[in-house]
Amino acid sequence: MNHTARTRTVVSCTLLVTALGAGVTACGSDGNPLSARPYDAAGQISFNGPTDAGKRADPDKPLEVTEKSGDGRITDVTAQDSTGRYVAGELAADGSRWHSTSPLAANAHYTVTVSIEDEDGAPGRKVLAFDTSKPTSKKRLNVTFGPDKGTYGVGQPITAQLDQEIKDKAQRAIVERALRVDSVPAVPGSWYWVSGKELHYRPREYWPAHATIQVHSNLDGVRISDRLWGGKSKALKITTGDRVEVITDAGTHQLTYYKNGAQVEQIPVTTGKPGFETRNGVKVVLEKQYFVRMRGSTVGIAEGSSDSYDLPVYYATRVTWSGEYVHAAPWSVGSQGYANVSHGCTGMSTSNAEWFFDNIHEGDVVKVVNSGGDPMEPFGNGFGDWNLDWKKWRTGSALTGTADTPSSADAARLQPTAV
Repeated sequence: MNHTARTRTVVSCTLLVTALGAGVTACGSDGNPLSARPYDAAGQISFNGPTDAGKRADPDKPLEVTEKSGDGRITDVTAQDSTGRYVAGELAADGSRWHSTSPLAANAHYTVTVSIEDEDGAPGRKVLAFDTSKPTSKKRLNVTFGPDKGTYGVGQPITAQLDQEIKDKAQRAIVERALRVDSVPAVPGSWYWVSGKELHYRPREYWPAHATIQVHSNLDGVRISDRLWGGKSKALKITTGDRVEVITDAGTHQLTYYKNGAQVEQIPVTTGKPGFETRNGVKVVLEKQYFVRMRGSTVGIAEGSSDSYDLPVYYATRVTWSGEYVHAAPWSVGSQGYANVSHGCTGMSTSNAEWFFDNIHEGDVVKVVNSGGDPMEPFGNGFGDWNLDWKKWRTGSALTGTADTPSSADAARLQPTAV
């Protein structure tokens, strides 16, 4: 063995303490050799990084740590850069070798802590440090997170807009793994690739009320492809307010407003008439506008036709980009609560619309049921993300088996496990 000799029994440890005094640290205070301070395992460890001063590691190459003496086994490896990013890795079942499974960042400083034990089970440790070289390409992938900083309803998805299209699944996995969403309280969630340049993140269920959600990217300096490296991105922090859920029943012509699980208000409404039925499903409030001029021509209705309209509309809460709102409709008060006569929006009296406008927020959930309309689109016309069940949502991730992992430092580190 090329480290300080280890005692093999509790008896010999006791003899050492007797002979050398209580200040000896070769054995633990409880008389168990396995509780000793870790010895320096430098002689047992080798790794494929640079050892000469001024030399830098190639970030394109995986990191590898091996137990070279044959008399011990690696028990744990932690590799972390100076910004706190951990490197995922796999440890051989016999403890002879560990290698990284996620890419190293370029132009970064790494600290690698290797834990080992000898044939008697005594713990050893070695701390390694190295730097990686700069990227060979100047092309960067930049990420912009949404929505803007603020407080939102519990249905608000997180968005990530990429300035370069990513098509390859392996490259998508690198990107997705680096996009972190942490919430307090913690809830399971996952990204969904809407396109090669857009991702959405949502939990399994709605966000908890009064949660804090922080989003950041660990892509800076990470190699995505031969000619593309991750760039810097601005972190995002949002909070959620009360749990507000609105259910509009097109069959009974009633809108029911729930707050934190309790019914607060029920409002008579009218929804889309035949040929213009309101979309069924879950929508998320996109914005609120006190005044909107609504024209039928913007939704494909010919001017001068029997269905043509050009109206000033107040207290308008938008739920789709194609023009579906919840708004004041004083012209249809006689039908509200009794019949569906709108062109797809949910209409109510001006006083009810004002109350609704004052008590609804961006990110709140608005669900329509019992309408003859088409299902709400998951993407492209607002936030229909919640219309995909969790199993279907998970298929949109480039990763597998990670959505249910708690958002904690340990989970992010992906400490090596035996394979």
